[in-house]
Amino acid sequence: MTFRDLNLKKPLWSALDELGYETPTTIQLASFNVMMSGKDTIGIAQTGTGKTLAYLLPCLCMWKFSKEPHPQILIIVPTRELVAQVVSEVEKLTPYMNVAVGGVYGGTNMSTQAAMVLQGLDILVGTPGRILDLAASGSLQLKHVKKVVIDEVDETLSLGFRPQLLRIFEFLPLRKQHMVFSATLSEEVSTFLDDYLIAPVRIEAARAGSPLEKIDQIAYQVENFLSKAALLQYLLDNAPENSKVLVFVSSRSLADRLYEAIEPSYVESLGIIHSNKAQNFRFNTVQQFQNAEINILIATDLIARGIDVTDVSHVINFDLPDSPENYIHRIGRTGRADKNGIAITFVAQKETTQLATIEALMQKQLDFAAVPAEVAFTDELLEFEKPKLVIPGKAIKLPTRENAGPSFHEKKAKNKKVNVRYDHKKAMQEKYGKPKKAKKKK
Repeated sequence: MTFRDLNLKKPLWSALDELGYETPTTIQLASFNVMMSGKDTIGIAQTGTGKTLAYLLPCLCMWKFSKEPHPQILIIVPTRELVAQVVSEVEKLTPYMNVAVGGVYGGTNMSTQAAMVLQGLDILVGTPGRILDLAASGSLQLKHVKKVVIDEVDETLSLGFRPQLLRIFEFLPLRKQHMVFSATLSEEVSTFLDDYLIAPVRIEAARAGSPLEKIDQIAYQVENFLSKAALLQYLLDNAPENSKVLVFVSSRSLADRLYEAIEPSYVESLGIIHSNKAQNFRFNTVQQFQNAEINILIATDLIARGIDVTDVSHVINFDLPDSPENYIHRIGRTGRADKNGIAITFVAQKETTQLATIEALMQKQLDFAAVPAEVAFTDELLEFEKPKLVIPGKAIKLPTRENAGPSFHEKKAKNKKVNVRYDHKKAMQEKYGKPKKAKKKK
């Protein structure tokens, strides 16, 4: 089937033709008729399979022009980068439609965003916190919303946005359609959705947690930071020409440490992104990576969710993520759009349990490769890697003092102040020996 076989509006067909989109993906095809029927929908599909287009096309098909300046479609996403991406996708699909779209997120001036919302929007894309701020301030009216989309719902909840989501639901009308999408769906998230969705139709384009078939996964046994950095540099030096490499680390501090370690060797081709970086810096870095101005990007799991970076040839997991679902999101950055990809993972002995959890989720074991002889490993541990000294046993209890006095000291005389009314006549008597009277004016 092609997009022409779907019951789309002509302006959408024209836009898709100009974008070169011909064949819908599995999730786009499977979910279209369900969402067009008005039913609540839960879509599960792996990263890179077109989830954004899967909910935008039905929403735009069902959108109708209204004189009301308030949004009819609300799209909630977990990160600022994903806000920008979804807004961009809407703009690409609506050059022949009179649709006003805007994005809101934290970390920027709320007054500017409030002014944009008050000018009138048909589609609002935003992070939960900023949507709630605008709604609570009265700048944003949500009573006209007909479609609510929550993209990457598991990440939205794991980032602690559950209270904000519940508050946003209070501003929404009772009658509305929910569309929820994610690459993975935990039991906790399923329970949350069951409380707020009405008889949702679950569409699973691929088994949740299964890796993309177009990704070759390789693992290396590496024990410490310096050895991992040496192996990473070897792999980068020997990567094919025109390769685009995304290196994932588990924390912001580790990202900074790794960047400092290898930056001298890749001055013009290396970038870094994490949540401590300024918003403009993050946008510019992702754009440089997308445009191949840099071909190596160090990132935390922030970028693994929903950022559309094409032609990533290699994903390297410098360490394993805390949750197995994040591993799926990480490697899903490559092997997209019918292209093959390579995912390389460094595994330390202490990460064996995490690896087992990931393999259980994927129902697939990673293949370990031998470390190249040219790579020199070391047993040296950096300060943050050294084990903390823990003294076993109970803490020593200090003996109680006998005949201990009170825990306070008597105030000095000069500090014993009493609030009394000031008597000027008496004060003058004490100072001069007689009352001092003001002289009469002549």
